[in-house]
Amino acid sequence: MKVAVIGLGFRLGYLGRMFKELDPDFQIVGYVDPAPAGMSTLAENGISPGKAYDTPEALIAGEVFDLLMIGSPNHLHLDHIRLGLEAGLTVFTEKPIVTTIEESYALASLLHTHGHDRLLVGLVLRYSPLYRDLRKAQAEGKLGDVVSIEASEHIQPYHGAFFMRDWRRYGQYAGGFMLEKCCHDLDLYNGVVGARPRFVASFGGRKSFVPSNAPENHGVNDMEVYHRKPSGWMGSDKVFDSDGDIIDFQTAIVEYENGASMTFHTNLNVPDEFRRFCVMGSKGMAEGDFVRGFMDVHDARTNEKLIANTYSAPSATSHHYGADEQMAEDVLAFVRTGAKQPVSAIDALEAGMLALAMDEARLGRKVIDMKPVFEHFDACLHGTSQGIAQAKSA
Repeated sequence: MKVAVIGLGFRLGYLGRMFKELDPDFQIVGYVDPAPAGMSTLAENGISPGKAYDTPEALIAGEVFDLLMIGSPNHLHLDHIRLGLEAGLTVFTEKPIVTTIEESYALASLLHTHGHDRLLVGLVLRYSPLYRDLRKAQAEGKLGDVVSIEASEHIQPYHGAFFMRDWRRYGQYAGGFMLEKCCHDLDLYNGVVGARPRFVASFGGRKSFVPSNAPENHGVNDMEVYHRKPSGWMGSDKVFDSDGDIIDFQTAIVEYENGASMTFHTNLNVPDEFRRFCVMGSKGMAEGDFVRGFMDVHDARTNEKLIANTYSAPSATSHHYGADEQMAEDVLAFVRTGAKQPVSAIDALEAGMLALAMDEARLGRKVIDMKPVFEHFDACLHGTSQGIAQAKSA
């Protein structure tokens, strides 16, 4: 498989290694990135980045390839996706797919024009063995109707500090932490519920990574942990006095169109991190944790444990609990045969709009009704006059 890359950051450098392991003929024919942070990962694995181009347009015009991979900062995704779709290419974009509600409408209009089958998105947890087993148990009727979900994504201080120092600390580039990091999780639970979110409320802010908590103010000189993960574009050394507008904790409540509800909590300063869920249904309960590697399913009537699975990553260098390997395999299968993917661009947009609604609710201290948002989205997706007007005004 031959690919072209727009935005050769750490993430696409890592995915390049994944693809090469699965496909000896994998080749990057060219890239666009003024400061390619993923170059070292490719070099370590003997992968050439191909020819450097100054613009995405020049890259697309100058090379022949099977897949355009987009790993640019989030706020650039829409323009880069548009270039790929309008050129008739198959496009893979890293999450989040876009960064605002208005961009979501604009992309929905593009999908109406060009179709959504050629746009793949890196919501990698959909490919994870744990999530696949959860959906299998659900399909087998072990849970019954989903009633409520309790879920969370918590990351360690070294990772939280990375967000305080990286370009992702700015909402104008990342779209906010809930969108940038937790869109994975929101997508998963949207899929489990099987309905769109309707009402959203949220609270949060920054209380851990603030000047009063800086370790040096409390006689601690070892700051290595807060700089362990390298930052890329617009990187900074400031952690507890970051100039970003990012939060470090947030709690959200969601009611779905079918009446099911979810609470979701994230925190960026959790020393013993976990990424857990508890899906409670009319017939059973599924509880699991991606970090700690387990999933249990209990029958609601008998209390019998029906499933007791454990999971481990394929290797010490594997990311996302083994999901990256499966995602790379599935993307290769799509390019070769058109094989169906477990997540779509529309799924990604719906998860993103939920994340953005959570931030709107947090900032405005109000409950967001998502019905009008999805009405506009559907109008754009199906090309009605209302949708076209909405997209043009975005």
